[in-house]
Amino acid sequence: MPLVSGLVPSRFLVLTAHLVIVITIFWSRENNVRASLPLQCTPEEYARRDTEMVVALSVTLGLFVVELTGFLSGVSMFNNVQSLLSTLAHASAGVALLFFLFEQWDGGLYWWIFAFCSALPAAVEIFLFVSVFGLKKKPL
Repeated sequence: MPLVSGLVPSRFLVLTAHLVIVITIFWSRENNVRASLPLQCTPEEYARRDTEMVVALSVTLGLFVVELTGFLSGVSMFNNVQSLLSTLAHASAGVALLFFLFEQWDGGLYWWIFAFCSALPAAVEIFLFVSVFGLKKKPL
């Protein structure tokens, strides 16, 4: 029981921290978009990169809705494997995205952070959600 009582609040905290960092990047994405482009770029290139960043951040926010729904509904709140995976992924994302924000990394690197730190835990969350509500099985 001590493991569960420690994983639940830490999972919630790192999920919330990752969400706040993504919202901050969404508000200040101009520097990261400019870092993805050469010094002399056309407005069309800037608009294309900006749209790509908006799509990536929007999909990330959508996956947050999926994860928070599964977590707050209780489907995966006490699942140790999902809690550990989600905590590690979102803590790693928090650190990586802070570097992304402050060091003004190329926007293409966001997709790697997205794949490993947002999409992976959300996919497991969807699997758990489907297995509990769709197949009417007890959570793992």
